[in-house]
Amino acid sequence: MHDIRAIRDTPEAYVAGWTSRGVDGAEKVVADILELDRELRAAQTAGQDALSKRNAASKAIGAAMGKKDMAEAQRLKAEVEGLKGEIAANEAIEADKGKALRDLLAGLKNLAADDVPDGEDEAGNVETGRWGEPRRTGPAKDHADLGEALGLLDFEAAARMSGARFAVLKGGLARLERALGQFMLDMQTSQHGYLEVNPPYLVKNDAMYGTGQLPKFEEDLFFVADGSAAMMAWPINEVNLMTGRRYLIPTAEVSLTNLVRETILSEDELATPMRMTALTPCFRAEAGSAGRDTRGLIRQHQFSKVELVSITRPEDSEAEHERMTACAEAVLKALELPYRRMLLCKGDMGFSARKTFDLEVWLPSQDTFREISSCSNCGDFQARRMDARFKRAGEKKTEFVHTLNGSGLAVGRTLVAVMENYQDEGGRIAVPEVLKRYMPEGVTHVG
Repeated sequence: MHDIRAIRDTPEAYVAGWTSRGVDGAEKVVADILELDRELRAAQTAGQDALSKRNAASKAIGAAMGKKDMAEAQRLKAEVEGLKGEIAANEAIEADKGKALRDLLAGLKNLAADDVPDGEDEAGNVETGRWGEPRRTGPAKDHADLGEALGLLDFEAAARMSGARFAVLKGGLARLERALGQFMLDMQTSQHGYLEVNPPYLVKNDAMYGTGQLPKFEEDLFFVADGSAAMMAWPINEVNLMTGRRYLIPTAEVSLTNLVRETILSEDELATPMRMTALTPCFRAEAGSAGRDTRGLIRQHQFSKVELVSITRPEDSEAEHERMTACAEAVLKALELPYRRMLLCKGDMGFSARKTFDLEVWLPSQDTFREISSCSNCGDFQARRMDARFKRAGEKKTEFVHTLNGSGLAVGRTLVAVMENYQDEGGRIAVPEVLKRYMPEGVTHVG
């Protein structure tokens, strides 16, 4: 969410900021915001004035009655009745304009940080570093073909029971995926100081709104409904929004970040950034990615991910962003998977982010790097939507926290990278050294 006072004070900054992030007609958008804000404040002022007049008139009625001035008392009563109508009318305008303003602001992206490069899409992203030597010799069979050849990856069975973009992993491959998730979680908790959390996988719409998935991206979400609410209409609207619907999390970012919603933390609690991690299943409808990566494990409706979330004071978030990205990179280094770090341009960043680093891992079958982690600093954007604040020592005023999130890593995509980078001439998959302790004793290969 955006600070209406900041838009009011520096509208030109928001026109420029949203234009650079691909918002069509940003100048008109800002003009609409300011007009709604003006109308809202006018209704509030008029309502407050009418309320003051009503209170004064009500008090005067008693005085007139005490003086036996019944004509004046009747006049004042009529005035009070008229003011009641005026108050109600202004309350209706205030509610209408307030909702329109909130809805408009809720659908607008976060502004980018000053050091984020301009650009309309991924072509504008900037490589800021890489690690490892990409494998360009030896077998480079696609992970889907490799898994099917080994009899450990079954897309047809998954399609029969669940439809497209699902997979069944079997035997050693299922064990290898479990090993990856456990390894990542252990590294982030024992080496990097993240607190392990086992959060809900089903959340209410308020939680999705808090991190920015609602209302703009409802088509990318799966939901379930409680009892008779299963017959609710789709898409969501004001009538059914607050009923029995719950959403399956698209990432544990939603659950972890919302742990601080509607709270006021002390400065001591944020002296060191609050760091949390979770290994959870994630569910995405992928409505906006039709035709992309339809085969294989790259883009599934259901996948596992180790999520990293940090809650910080404003002055700490930039350093925490670098630290979080390094924590994700440490997983790739431990697995000896070549990767590069990309600073996303304004046009390619996610809705809630003000700055994002993507990590892209090398996939030999595609002879290119593919995204495996996104680490984003959201500033106070999500905190405003969640009303998550902190109070500095000795201060009465509260401030919004800053929130950060990142993948540490996406387990399915990491499995893809391991399968392709560790395949041997015989079509088997070597187990990375750091994963061997998570596999059955003596197992060095899958397949």
